[in-house]
Amino acid sequence: MSCCDCASKHCNAEAPKPKILAVIFDLDGTLIDTERATRGVFQEFLARYGKVLDKEREEKKSLGMTLKDSATSVVKGYDLPLTPDQFIQEIIPMYQEKWLYTKALPGANRLIKHFHDRGVPIALASNSLREYIDAKISHHRGWKERFSVILGSDQVKAGKPSPDLFEEAAKQMGVDAVHCLVIEDSVVGVKAANAARMEVVAVPPRGEATCSSLANTVLHSLLEFQPEHWGLPPFEDWVDNALPIEPIYFSGLNVNGFVSEVTEDGRSTLPDQVWGVFFGWAVADMEKTYRVVVGIGLDYSSCSPNKNIQIYTVDGNNCCISNQQMKLLLVGYIRGSNTKEITSMDAETLKECKSIASASLDLPIFSHHGCVPLYPEPFSVEDMIGCDEIQQY
Repeated sequence: MSCCDCASKHCNAEAPKPKILAVIFDLDGTLIDTERATRGVFQEFLARYGKVLDKEREEKKSLGMTLKDSATSVVKGYDLPLTPDQFIQEIIPMYQEKWLYTKALPGANRLIKHFHDRGVPIALASNSLREYIDAKISHHRGWKERFSVILGSDQVKAGKPSPDLFEEAAKQMGVDAVHCLVIEDSVVGVKAANAARMEVVAVPPRGEATCSSLANTVLHSLLEFQPEHWGLPPFEDWVDNALPIEPIYFSGLNVNGFVSEVTEDGRSTLPDQVWGVFFGWAVADMEKTYRVVVGIGLDYSSCSPNKNIQIYTVDGNNCCISNQQMKLLLVGYIRGSNTKEITSMDAETLKECKSIASASLDLPIFSHHGCVPLYPEPFSVEDMIGCDEIQQY
């Protein structure tokens, strides 16, 4: 069973649930995309000691370990002439420079604001040291103020998979453990939540398959989270059948409706948690802009699953954008997927998604974003979404 199989028994279980009074979040990989922000740092560090990154080893490494455990594993695995403490002292400054560029994962800001605004206590409990947590969230507006409790592994006796972090968070919020819901991305985090007798939702990357057998619910993305499933106040931010999201940018080559991302190291620029059916705009060959529906999932046909990205023009057919380089800006979310793989949508479903996208992209909440342009000139975000600039096909 896949760790991202939302159709699993964990998503549809009807067993009575305890009343949830507070929510506890993990940080790295759950709320922020630390891995992509710091990509290349570890490889650069190893090069200083004449070592080469072992990609197979890194893909198999356990997520969510404490810093000390991770350092011990690295020093031993790469036979570095350092103690774990020396390794930490040397590499942490390199990571700190990159932490300022960590982006919130899809749905993270939405969840934090939603719970805070509706009076649901929320805590942040991470295996990172407290000072590192503060550094990582310092540029995410409102996060520090909205969390009732923020805890690092240096503030408790033991980090995850020990339950100490979650139990202390519950204690400081004044909520019994059985009335807490944990949102995690790693196996060690899920194990810690289970040990604390808390309900747990896992939003794991593709490599954390064990999550599906340990968590109460497994999701592909925080955008799929439904608060009412846990007796919490429901979202009220859908606009008809579409959800406004923080813009998602990426580029790639469109070949017969499938987009192959442009990457530096062969790895996707999109986090695994970018999953489902989205809509927005695509610039083809740096000339014309099209309104598009985009399905994003994983292709399980190979031993190492890759992103499966399918693109459909909202107006007209796909032949006008086939075999062209594309820059994409996604601004809305329509739905998730109950399957392991986003396959070609049937005609009726595709028609419905195009209709939703067409109506939504005419609304100011989708067409005018107050975001900082990420595309280099002359193709800024304003160029792509300005009403006078969009050519509809």
